[in-house]
Amino acid sequence: MVVQALEKFKPHGYAQYHITETVGMANPWHYRNKAQFQVREIDGKLAAGLYAPSSHTLIDLPEFATQTDLTMHIIRTVLKLVEALGIPVYDEQHNAGILKTIVVRESFETGQAQLTLITNSQKLPKKQALITAIQEQLPEVVSIMQNVNKGKTVMVWGDETIHLTGQETITETLNGIHFELTARAFFQLNPKQTAKMYEMVEDALDLNSNDRLVDAYCGVGTIGLSLANQVAEVRGMDTIPDSIEAAKHNAAINQIENTEYFVGAAEELLPQWLDDGFQPTALVVDPPRTGLDQQLIDAILLSLPAKFVYVSCNPSTLARDLKQLTTRYQVEQIQPLDMFPQTARVEAVVTLTLK
Repeated sequence: MVVQALEKFKPHGYAQYHITETVGMANPWHYRNKAQFQVREIDGKLAAGLYAPSSHTLIDLPEFATQTDLTMHIIRTVLKLVEALGIPVYDEQHNAGILKTIVVRESFETGQAQLTLITNSQKLPKKQALITAIQEQLPEVVSIMQNVNKGKTVMVWGDETIHLTGQETITETLNGIHFELTARAFFQLNPKQTAKMYEMVEDALDLNSNDRLVDAYCGVGTIGLSLANQVAEVRGMDTIPDSIEAAKHNAAINQIENTEYFVGAAEELLPQWLDDGFQPTALVVDPPRTGLDQQLIDAILLSLPAKFVYVSCNPSTLARDLKQLTTRYQVEQIQPLDMFPQTARVEAVVTLTLK
């Protein structure tokens, strides 16, 4: 996939790029730490699962090969409780009913889980009876939340999240750093491969105590916090305010004091920092599938940090962006990583050095 994307976009020198063997998993099953299953009634029985491709036809999924046994046990148990209590589930055709989606996130470090019930309104009939039954039958669930997402929408989540009982967060650990995760916080779905990927980023950047690192698209701070003990300063940015608050909180609970996190787009903040005299010596970008914004590419080519790693989840946009980046940078290595086994996705950690 990486080679095909490079051949399509033809960034400078692509035929000579050193592309290493893809890093996979010894056991490429049951690796996901989160599930979002829609809930509907099918032929008089409740079902929880995913939509068939290009449709809103729900496929009931009592088993799922890439989810963990605990996540699936929680979903199926909650589904039985909802059915037994007669809690109305969402009817998309008539825009009626209450429960739309069951979301489970679990911590591989602690074995605990957070349950979020996404509903069509703030009302949740039999709420206390449901909470009591969950606490009795699912002791692993230490946090129960409700998210309100009214009406017909393509979005899974609504803007309002209500804490029902237990903790408001669960804690996951990556490479010795603890992360407290809210229901909506972004976190990589495969912690084992993520830990490997961050070790690759660390090796590729080859940081020292004088470096000033920018962590673009920082999310809850996972990459920057894992590297903070090696540099003088980390600055991170993200467009989601909750993620930035979580990054600041995660820095505090890990007693990391040389990080700053800002709400805003990388393509807007980095040029501002450059105008203010801040000069990064190292940069890591981990953009969404759409790749880098043109303004950010312009800012990178203006600031020219000596150490630069591009973490990509889309070979096509990576190859497209490399066409511009390789006017000033040389691709030293591309390391593919199978972040989501059994799917057609691939991550790549790209090491770039100034020409």
